[in-house]
Amino acid sequence: MVSRFEHPAGGYRKLFETCEELSETLPTTVTGRIPSFLKGSLLRLGPGLFEVGDEPFYHLFDGQALMHKFDFKNGQVTYFRKFIRTDAYVRAITEKRVVITEFGTFAYPDPCKNIFSRFFTYFQGVEVTDNCLVNVYPIGEDYYAATETNYITKVNTDTLETLKKVDMCSYVNINGVTAHPHIERDGTVYNIGNCMGKGASLAYNIVRIPPTQKDKSDPIDKSKVVVQFPSYQRFKPSYVHSFGKTDNYFVFVETPVKINLLKFLSAWSIRGCNYMDCFESNESQGTLFHIAKKDPGEYIDLKFKGAPIGMFHHINTFEDQGFIVVDLCAWKGFEFVYNYLWLANLRANWDEVKKAAMLAPQPEVRRYVIPLDVHKEEQGKNLVSLPYTTATATMYADGSTWLEPEVLFSSPHQAFEFPQINYNRYGGKNYTYAYALGLNHFIPDRICKLNVKTKETWVWQEPDSYPSEPLFVQTPDAVDEDDGVLLTIVAAPGAQRPAYLLILNAKDLSEVARAEVECTIPVTFHGMYKP
Repeated sequence: MVSRFEHPAGGYRKLFETCEELSETLPTTVTGRIPSFLKGSLLRLGPGLFEVGDEPFYHLFDGQALMHKFDFKNGQVTYFRKFIRTDAYVRAITEKRVVITEFGTFAYPDPCKNIFSRFFTYFQGVEVTDNCLVNVYPIGEDYYAATETNYITKVNTDTLETLKKVDMCSYVNINGVTAHPHIERDGTVYNIGNCMGKGASLAYNIVRIPPTQKDKSDPIDKSKVVVQFPSYQRFKPSYVHSFGKTDNYFVFVETPVKINLLKFLSAWSIRGCNYMDCFESNESQGTLFHIAKKDPGEYIDLKFKGAPIGMFHHINTFEDQGFIVVDLCAWKGFEFVYNYLWLANLRANWDEVKKAAMLAPQPEVRRYVIPLDVHKEEQGKNLVSLPYTTATATMYADGSTWLEPEVLFSSPHQAFEFPQINYNRYGGKNYTYAYALGLNHFIPDRICKLNVKTKETWVWQEPDSYPSEPLFVQTPDAVDEDDGVLLTIVAAPGAQRPAYLLILNAKDLSEVARAEVECTIPVTFHGMYKP
């Protein structure tokens, strides 16, 4: 699953360039045949505005949220996109400057205000961004664009109009929620975020939002915290980007990447901090694996530890014979990978891109196995008895259990990231196939498939082509787990038509069809297929 191509022409820079929204849908040029079962929309989110006036955004996660939509109808495909009218976007456009501090870009105080009104504004607290550029997901019958703060934004997925800003703090004890909820077949949504726990120390809450209500009331009104995980450090919660869920358990991986909350609260308005300035690494913590029962929610006070990793995306989590199997995309060590995602790094020439990535943590697909029954076992021996994995769990004298992973895929500077599975049928279940975006020194240049049981791999790749996260759509009469297609948006800057929707056969990653558009499409992070 290693990249076959170098990128000396630097076409990947186009992924990080501002584009215009559209006033009407664009037709596409289709080659191949669009499968007849594709009748809905592919929805994607990412940054689309990378500067305001002469003020640049500095980090990959700062550009203003742009929502993309490919519609499938009668074998034809159309494309549409709109900026989400967040407060961050509307105020930036109105004032022609960066008004709300983003992940890696500090918003300077309004130059028109005098020192007294600036001082007064400071005491009203920090304005948290609602720039929902990461993902879109359903809650009940509604759809929300999300980032990782307390704000989610309700959108109309037909017109891409912005409907309303929702503050999750108004409903549950949470400082923010991830853009990676778990959604059950009945529409129940689970998410995680850090919060104030008992005794003024930080913790992590799992929140449950019920499915569509019979009385058509908003399910968010009935959001509840179902279980709380403790924080290793009282005032420094770990950065959390996603979590694992099986039929009966939640898995929370507490990495050594910390948010220094005191710095976050004090230094921000005074010293001109952004979110990135508030991250630090705890070099001695390692990685902690927490588990909780799902129904009813109950934290299981067992200590599972491993070597330090950074982690953004779980691939899948399932139970088997008294064990929880946790597959994830790891980055080795305790350094924060986001340090390497400044736009200046990503826009550099190819040799510089490679040089910077050489210093970064190394990516690896890993399988950890957590034993649920550790009481009666003796210390020092491997507790994992599953026949198909080399992952181990060894109990120490202090009662903690050390986890060593099985490596499912590893190659220097070649990441298997933005993973997807046949989630509807195999989420939380024993599964075989994972699909992902291949990053080559952080530049996305291929689509990958991995058999997690045999480690067999498949790759789709073309020169000077930069795809996005592949989303799996199952064929209606599917028998096999991988009966379906993958949908990905590919930027092809040198081509006559500079971007296209690509449809791959999920079995072997062979091309089924493509639908080319006449405009460029910048980077997108996550999204969904809406049938």
